[in-house]
Amino acid sequence: MEANVLERLPDPAMLQKLMKIQAALNIILCQEEWLRYHSYVQDWNEGVAMAKIDNGSGDHLFILFSPEGSIIKGFDHESGLSPYAQDEHKVWQGIYDDVPKELLSLLEDDAIEKDDVTFCIWCKNSDTNWHKGNVEIPEGASDGSDFLLGCIFHTPEDFEEFASDYFDLPLSLEVVAKIYDDVPITEEMIHILNSSCDVKEVLQELALL
Repeated sequence: MEANVLERLPDPAMLQKLMKIQAALNIILCQEEWLRYHSYVQDWNEGVAMAKIDNGSGDHLFILFSPEGSIIKGFDHESGLSPYAQDEHKVWQGIYDDVPKELLSLLEDDAIEKDDVTFCIWCKNSDTNWHKGNVEIPEGASDGSDFLLGCIFHTPEDFEEFASDYFDLPLSLEVVAKIYDDVPITEEMIHILNSSCDVKEVLQELALL
């Protein structure tokens, strides 16, 4: 199962592109920043971009892209590996043990909530695949990686199915597919996806991605 989770992840460059696409769609579909499911900040830190998934129910995924590599920190609040599920309130043994220092240091920002973690995945720029720490997961428990990585939607069809339900909007799959294909986003495309949004504000935000 662990291998399957890692195999489902695209390479860091493709993952970064996917996160930007989903963030762009969230900007169009949801004017309130705090309610967005996917977000992306190009200049999070010097040379570092940050993507985030937040389902509003206490679970989140941070992805940091840096010149040294990329690191994913996930937190499933219902996981038995959560610090809040343990008397010692500590990070579960093994989650961070093997992470290269230059990537682990990216998590030190307070906004990342480094100790709120149930899994960590990383890939140095010299690596050809993603890695995960050697963590003993108790029988019947889950670290949440399968669930949270499943919130990265690889195809326009998957995103459309998720977003039409989450944002309670009927979506044009044709326009979503264009955005997934990197077609420049126009005022008309924005209006088709969300006729009630402020198109100029949306375009200003999209320009920052």
